[in-house]
Amino acid sequence: MSFKKTLLATVACAMTFIGGAAAADTLRIGVEGAYPPFSMKEADGTLSGFDIDIALALCAQLERECELVEQEWDGMIPALQARKYDAIVASMSITEDRKKQVDFTAKYYDTPSRFIAREGAEFDMTVEGTNGVKIGVLRGTTLQCHVEKAFPDADLRLYNTQEDVFADLVAGRLDMQLNNTLQAIDGFLNTPQGEGFAFLGENVDDPECLGEGTGIAVRKGDPLAGELTAAIEAIRADGTYAAINDKYFDVDIYGK
Repeated sequence: MSFKKTLLATVACAMTFIGGAAAADTLRIGVEGAYPPFSMKEADGTLSGFDIDIALALCAQLERECELVEQEWDGMIPALQARKYDAIVASMSITEDRKKQVDFTAKYYDTPSRFIAREGAEFDMTVEGTNGVKIGVLRGTTLQCHVEKAFPDADLRLYNTQEDVFADLVAGRLDMQLNNTLQAIDGFLNTPQGEGFAFLGENVDDPECLGEGTGIAVRKGDPLAGELTAAIEAIRADGTYAAINDKYFDVDIYGK
């Protein structure tokens, strides 16, 4: 049995746990489904990816039924506040600005971000040097914050999905794009679509915008944040996290 099927089976067992998971105990998780390898749609329409497996593992750890709710990125926090779901597991960076709207668990991974452009492209990465340069990022992300702050005169293009960012980069409608390095490698550079493209410059260093790692968001004051933090620690300790990590990545993405 595959690791993913084992996780699903574990969650199914939790659903029938004696004295446990009734309908009211369903944990509704907001996910995106368009950010490979963290979340993506398989040919049969099922969701997969690192975030998806982590969500299922946390539900299993808490012995609660897991309901995955798809949501476009820029509506993630509003939908959480509107109680469309109980938590967000969608590679959301922990930032001071977001902490004003939601509570976060401890991080469950921490990876850098970096620009991508055509191989051989040269840009002066200053305010003056990026004047009018077409830069694409996912709407409502920490990456948007960084570009707006560091390159205010750039021609910033905002997208609802990372797949659309890459499509416009390939089509020449963008000069460069910025996103998570691991997602960029596995979701673009190591695919036929990414042929002829490469990283531009070094990892972006901007904790004010990019935050302090990736966490799970819940509504303000919800004790679920503490429960999920304990569950993250538990799956780190029992090897479940490592098994999921190694399924998608060659390095430990948890960070220091």
